[in-house]
Amino acid sequence: MIDFEPTEEQQLIVETVRQFAANEIRPLAREAAEARKLPETVLDQAHELSLVALGLDAEHGGGGERSAVTGALIAEELACGDLAIALAILSPSTLAFPVDDFGTDAQKRELLPAFTAAKFTPGSLALVEPDPRFDPLRPTTTATRSGDEFVLSGSKCLVPWIEGPTPVLVLAQEGDAPQAFIVPRDSAGLHAAPEKNLGLDALPTAELVFDSVRVPTTARLGGDAGCDLRQILTRGRVGLAAAGLGVARAAFQIARDYAKEREAFGAPIATKQAIAFKLADMAIEIDALRMLVWESAWMLDAGTDAWRPARLALRQASRVALDVTDGAVQVLGGHGYIREYLPELLLRNARGFAFFEALTLV
Repeated sequence: MIDFEPTEEQQLIVETVRQFAANEIRPLAREAAEARKLPETVLDQAHELSLVALGLDAEHGGGGERSAVTGALIAEELACGDLAIALAILSPSTLAFPVDDFGTDAQKRELLPAFTAAKFTPGSLALVEPDPRFDPLRPTTTATRSGDEFVLSGSKCLVPWIEGPTPVLVLAQEGDAPQAFIVPRDSAGLHAAPEKNLGLDALPTAELVFDSVRVPTTARLGGDAGCDLRQILTRGRVGLAAAGLGVARAAFQIARDYAKEREAFGAPIATKQAIAFKLADMAIEIDALRMLVWESAWMLDAGTDAWRPARLALRQASRVALDVTDGAVQVLGGHGYIREYLPELLLRNARGFAFFEALTLV
């Protein structure tokens, strides 16, 4: 029997995060984008909700209640407030969750306590490469063993680069297989250049160049056993798809409410067939995407292979987020194009989904 009803605990989490996104994140979305700066107070407030720490091993101070479904619900609600701020809030998951899942005991002891401490600590995942032929399972960034060290060479882009002390998790090709490496930000030969992108203005991202960066062999995630890169990618795709769902939902809600209030020829434009049909199509696409996201997350929680549905969910999220945000701009007409209203910001943020693989994990 299929049950789409969240548990009582999940409903409580969703309601808490929904109110936080509406009251704390959404009002600062435009200001943060224009200033190209994250609101640190919101990051600290979100950290107090333990949205990432909840899923970490209790042995290292976490809540020990990891659930991909819960993570997807959280990502949707946060991104409905603002995508850039949501990705910043969830950035710790890009390092903490892989370490929690695959790290050695030493790696867990060293890194995980920072994510359950009193202060917000960001995470960073270097995955995407500036190459149109980029394949996450065959990265051109390489890790070559040299004695008791690995030498990393190559480049990455769209790397969340929020100021903080934690290292960056770098996916690189080691011999015949890709692996993940924990690289300190101040490593010799690691160069970070700030990016200026079409959207996500508030989220600092960087292009990283690895010029023969040397790290000890103990920096390989999981040590000699390595890690399951497919699992990291799958969880990242589900999390990002859930965030795309939140962006689409925000755009739909703004367009719907505007259409109910805006009058033309003596009646709300929501009563006009062209607008009503467009809003109906947007709602259908959003609900269908939510089913894909939930299915992928449920499969992860069930321990089954979610590689294909996660990929489908991300591809669908890329299309739906772009279509719905563009539709919202059209519903608002001229108002949708100016910065006084949010649809143009949502549209620019949604446009980047085609280039992302994982900016948050569940």
